[in-house]
Amino acid sequence: MSEHVYNVLFLCTGNSARSIMAEALMNRLGQGRFKAFSAGSNPKGVVHPQTIDLLKRMNFDTSFARSKDWAEFAEPGAPEMDFVFTVCDNAAAEVCPVWPGQPMSAHWGVPDPAEAEGTEPEKALAFSDTYRMLNSRISVFTSLPINSIDKLSLQKRLNDIGTKE
Repeated sequence: MSEHVYNVLFLCTGNSARSIMAEALMNRLGQGRFKAFSAGSNPKGVVHPQTIDLLKRMNFDTSFARSKDWAEFAEPGAPEMDFVFTVCDNAAAEVCPVWPGQPMSAHWGVPDPAEAEGTEPEKALAFSDTYRMLNSRISVFTSLPINSIDKLSLQKRLNDIGTKE
């Protein structure tokens, strides 16, 4: 019998940087146990070029990356989510669509690198910092014994992950 593959949705406002990075990281670190998606409440319509550059430097195939509306995942026929994580403060405060299957959720807010100001190296550092924080959180998440802990304990751990740097 094959192990259940958990669907994970990362939400942000613009779906151009943080949630795209999180989707890429989860699909890599989840090693087939997790299938990640990303979306935005007010998608920019394009993925930020520095997000693509960073992912390519980290040897990700970026063909998956597209900025899309979260409504796409609330429609009939969309994959049923097991987990939904907000990665920006704006999306956490917004009213989310009702997700079929009542997925577990948590807020894992990280700074928006697309809003970074300064020199090009300073902006690149903002993208790298966001990537590092998401990589750390997703690494912890993918190592959780999801099948063997109760929902209340799992929810606490999901919330705790959101406080990690």
